[in-house]
Amino acid sequence: MVALAYTVAFEGIEARLVEVQCAVTPGIPAFSIVGLPDKAVSEARERVRAALTSMAIALPSKRITVNLSPADLPKEGSHFDLPIALALLAALDIIPQDDAAQTVALGELSLDGTLVPVVGALPAAMAAADEDRTLLCPHACGAEAAWVGAANVIAPRSLADVVRHYTGQSVLSPSEPGEVHGTSSSRDLSEVKGQERAKRALEIAAAGRHHLIMVGSPGSGKSMLAARIPGILPPLSPVEALETSMIHSLSGLLDEGGINRERPFREPHHTASMPAIVGGGRTAKPGEISLAHNGVLFMDEFPEFARTVLETLRQPIETGEVVVARANAHVRYPCRFMLVAAANPCKCGYLSDPARACARVPQCGDDYMGRISGPLMDRFDLRIEVPPVAFTDLDLPQDGDSSATVAERVARARDVQTARFADHDRMRVNADAEGRVLEEIATPDADGRDLLVKVAERFGLSARGYHRVLRVARTIADLDGAIDVRKPHVAEAVSYRLSMAKEV
Repeated sequence: MVALAYTVAFEGIEARLVEVQCAVTPGIPAFSIVGLPDKAVSEARERVRAALTSMAIALPSKRITVNLSPADLPKEGSHFDLPIALALLAALDIIPQDDAAQTVALGELSLDGTLVPVVGALPAAMAAADEDRTLLCPHACGAEAAWVGAANVIAPRSLADVVRHYTGQSVLSPSEPGEVHGTSSSRDLSEVKGQERAKRALEIAAAGRHHLIMVGSPGSGKSMLAARIPGILPPLSPVEALETSMIHSLSGLLDEGGINRERPFREPHHTASMPAIVGGGRTAKPGEISLAHNGVLFMDEFPEFARTVLETLRQPIETGEVVVARANAHVRYPCRFMLVAAANPCKCGYLSDPARACARVPQCGDDYMGRISGPLMDRFDLRIEVPPVAFTDLDLPQDGDSSATVAERVARARDVQTARFADHDRMRVNADAEGRVLEEIATPDADGRDLLVKVAERFGLSARGYHRVLRVARTIADLDGAIDVRKPHVAEAVSYRLSMAKEV
């Protein structure tokens, strides 16, 4: 008779159900695992054997065959240890087979039977809830998986606890969700001296999730401004928190099983590889753009990133998802993020300072910024120059609105957008608006339209640029509490679009 248990195989953030079949039959003693396992899964038989031996359970002198179905789906990772052990215990009649067949399990086994935490407990809990099954996972993963309230989560510390639970000797209580971590940014926007235009651009970008690029000489405050963006962003909604946490769960980034309500702020170094940024590697893990889903991706020294890395950003920015192609599968990750880039105007950084600029001015500036292709630059809604601040201004008292004040205005604008796009699944903020919806919500008044038409004709705005100006104008109107988009809103949006280039 074949005993059954269930586990999952990950394809992106999707957890596909895998049936673990175990048969103990007469024949030459052997323990084999079939069903397209990788090296880590194949080695599970030795960990399972040692864990059972530590519990004084000896394997019979028979042929043990474990099949992972569907057999053509690649199985990767050490989380297959626990479901294989569970199916084997059921096949040996040590635990009830009916209980094992109603369980989705994942976890790694130590040689002494202790359960080691694994990644992906949250997506696995989602899959278990969809199948109306119990999730069995290591104790350290229980708080994370319990956030899916529809699934009953049992989190033992060892394989011996599993046996005692299923035999009724010591029944384990369901796990409770971990703590909710809130926003705790201590960097305040009022600490930035001067740079009022840049602060305004940050507020607009945060309100509508618009992409922003800042160009300025070294020490002008670009990184300092970017570091204060988390303090003005609203917390994640419950839906957004679950989406983001599922990605972070696959990467092992959830802290003690807690769901984080703070929006991600990722800042990869400019030496990062393409798989690190867009995702990939041997197991097609999510990259920085997916880890920044519903948050911010800050790329400092933007032109210093490899050209191939920068160009791969173009499609994810437009579609909000990235596909990691492999020979046997295409893994899809969501990546709706706000891209914030910072760059020096040239290699030496002092293009506008005759006393400090190099001998190649202005050609060095054209060459350096030329590393950013036109199509990629066209995807930035807001482009601002960040001038240097005089050292005499650093002793001035703090001025401007605090992060809390700006965050209130951003939150009000986001609430307006949430209500506006309530009936649209793929639209949450103004940056997502497209097609007929964009025309309905962002068509300016007569004066604003005349201004936009003149700008488009004079500077050769692309169709993408034209629509991005409309989206930014709609966000500015939301910040002002205006129902309609008017000429001042369009004028401000255009000023950010044209501030760094003669042609767009």
